[in-house]
Amino acid sequence: MSSHNDPVKPIPFDAVQPAPVATDTASTASTASNIEQRGTPVWVLPALGVLVILAALVVFLLPSVLEPQQPADTTAQPSGVATAEPGGAAADNAGSSAIPAVETAAPWSDAQLAHQRKEAQEVAAELLELQLALQERNVEQWANDAFTAATDLAAAGDVLYQNRQYQEATEQYQQGLAALQALEASIPQLLEKLLAQAQDAIERGDAEAALATLATAALIEPDNSDIAALQKRAEVLPKLLPLLDEAQTAEAAGDLAQAQKLLQQATELDPLHSKAKSELQRVADKARNQGFNQSMSEGYSALNEGRFDSARKAFSAAAKLQPGSKEAASALQEVAAAETAQRLAGLNQQGQRDEQQEQWSKAVAAYEQAQKIDGSVLFASEGLKRSRMRAQLDQQLRTAIDNTQRLSDPTVAKATEQLLDQAKQVTPRGQLLQQQIDKLDTVLRQANVTVNVTLRSDDKTEVIVYKVARLGNFEERELTLRPGSYTALGTRAGYRDVRQSFTVAHDSVPAPVTIICTEPI
Repeated sequence: MSSHNDPVKPIPFDAVQPAPVATDTASTASTASNIEQRGTPVWVLPALGVLVILAALVVFLLPSVLEPQQPADTTAQPSGVATAEPGGAAADNAGSSAIPAVETAAPWSDAQLAHQRKEAQEVAAELLELQLALQERNVEQWANDAFTAATDLAAAGDVLYQNRQYQEATEQYQQGLAALQALEASIPQLLEKLLAQAQDAIERGDAEAALATLATAALIEPDNSDIAALQKRAEVLPKLLPLLDEAQTAEAAGDLAQAQKLLQQATELDPLHSKAKSELQRVADKARNQGFNQSMSEGYSALNEGRFDSARKAFSAAAKLQPGSKEAASALQEVAAAETAQRLAGLNQQGQRDEQQEQWSKAVAAYEQAQKIDGSVLFASEGLKRSRMRAQLDQQLRTAIDNTQRLSDPTVAKATEQLLDQAKQVTPRGQLLQQQIDKLDTVLRQANVTVNVTLRSDDKTEVIVYKVARLGNFEERELTLRPGSYTALGTRAGYRDVRQSFTVAHDSVPAPVTIICTEPI
């Protein structure tokens, strides 16, 4: 039996037809002529004619009836076994020595055999083409057993073919073809399996196994881009695996930053390495959680100490580490609430302190600011009621004390007396308010003391004392006035008006006031 590595070759089976034996006929005719010339008997010529007819039958009919006993060599056989066709020199020799006489021709049987022979040749040719295609893909190195079994089927078909069992040979060739087709159809699945095995070896860290598997896959499909990519991944394993070990050591030592850095380097070498990616994600999450917890702890420490800016900064950092964290958001709200509460408390204390110091305007400002922060706080609304009233009273008392000269006006003096009565009713009364009451009471008493003031003129000048009376013309006149500042106006026809201001004190008699128009116009 031939080797399975020999290609299956199609066998030409059309019989070679010999050339007509024209020379024999001519020779026979020539012989007959010579015999006739020499006076051969008459019965010889018919006998020679019969011999010529028999020779023609042997030459033209016998090759198509008889099949060869030994097949001729073929140009394409699965088993490489040579096959001989009838009609050659060997057949002629055999026919001349051993072929029996042909009784009748069988055209239908000959045609049927020829058809079967052609069908076997076609299947064998297809089988050969597929065999060569698989051998180009190095099938002996990745599916030798299956390939050998298929070629053995082809070789068995050759044996049947050589025995003129064309139909059975065709069936055998078809079985071999089906086996090779199944082998070809299994290539995608086999390649996928090999790639999966290589990837699994890479994930296990077995570079040698991965490269060996990929070498087999490359025999099947050398131009496959997935194979090249996996080979590249397998080649970086010697650099990647130590980084994973170092990262594990760093993590065990508590240095998550270093572990994360090493794992980042590993993923840069092979972005598809699942363990490197998962470890990087796990360590990164662990580092974020650690940073989150640390930031939250720092934030609450700062919050308890009233360092709101530091607390807010720490909680904001925690929120960045875990976006959407309810804990960080709640902590930031706590900071805002605590800061607001502290601010309000501070303003409340400030307002109360200003009230105690009778700094009513400042107290009003503090309570108003608190009310802007939170309009619902009770201390702000109540504090504003107290402080605004006292601030108004304080301002009025200060104005009255600072402008005592206005008390010369009885109307102003009356209003000031009412203000003083209002101030005396305020309780509790602070030291400043008491001082204001005492001061205003004193100036009011002084303002209510009348003083006699002498006015002199020339009896030609008409005199008016603003807010007191129109005195007319006189030479000397005495007025009873309240302490304060006064202005007298003198007018005379043909003369320029004169204006004279004078002050009346409660504790002294003023000098006479002269009002005379002396400058002619």
